[in-house]
Amino acid sequence: MKKFWKWLLIIIGVLVVVDIGAGMYFFHVAEVRGPKSFISTKTTIKNDPLKKQKDWYAGVKKEKWTMTSATGNLKLKAYYIPAEHKTDKTVVLAHGFLQSKDAEGAPAAMFHELGYNVLAPDDRAHGESEGKLIGYGWTDRRDYIKWMDKLLKKKGENQQLVMYGVSMGGATTMMVSGESDVPSQVKAYVEDCGYTSVGDELTYQAKSMYNLPRYPLVPTVSLISKIRAGYDYSEASSLKQLAKNKKPMLFIHGSKDTFVPFSMLEPLYNATKGPKEKYVVKGAEHAEAMQSNYKKYKQTVNKFLNEYMD
Repeated sequence: MKKFWKWLLIIIGVLVVVDIGAGMYFFHVAEVRGPKSFISTKTTIKNDPLKKQKDWYAGVKKEKWTMTSATGNLKLKAYYIPAEHKTDKTVVLAHGFLQSKDAEGAPAAMFHELGYNVLAPDDRAHGESEGKLIGYGWTDRRDYIKWMDKLLKKKGENQQLVMYGVSMGGATTMMVSGESDVPSQVKAYVEDCGYTSVGDELTYQAKSMYNLPRYPLVPTVSLISKIRAGYDYSEASSLKQLAKNKKPMLFIHGSKDTFVPFSMLEPLYNATKGPKEKYVVKGAEHAEAMQSNYKKYKQTVNKFLNEYMD
């Protein structure tokens, strides 16, 4: 009997060590700044239907803004592009995973064409901003509110703000929407293919890329994240934040999205408490809704926002 318990304890100990080791590895893959083999950071493709917009963005004059993070320990960078004609309408853009303000050419151009000023920050641990750990929108949500406050101080309290994001930026947008101190000048949100929660997305990716179950890996990585990054995956939830949001939101998703699965759209749409609309782009894969039909995408966004802008 003693041998049984001895071997049982040895086996349990080995499994715990393996679980912690795997958790540390996947935490590094998921949250530590650096290139990731499983995702492309290319911003252009052959015969890119958004080449005109991206070329405009590359050449347009940009103001370079800097501020410290909401936690006060990181220097963050952003671009500001004034509209062609003076206006109080400004969009705040949230970029995707491993991307940066330099990859915001298409949405920046679209909003510029619609007559908006554009503020495009680099999230912490992305682009020119400092930081070693990726926040998946959760730690970033507080930084975006601080960017909004800075914008209002620099450009005036009469600003009418819109927040827009794709993929991780879409999740960031939804996470911002649930904060109690979002400036009253924020009139609406537009999110494109954001995830329901960090835990849901990483569980989906663990299964999709590595054929691994949620347990025990994701809870272990979540615990490591809590210790090292200050948040666990259960709290980093777009669904929970949307339940506190009462402002208008447009939800966009490609019907063929298999990276942030299309099945996440309906729970997100149902979670928000404010005015809402859905725009499903048939046949579009992940983060490709805009390039699938730029004209219709732009018209849909513009029509939605015009209902809520003064």
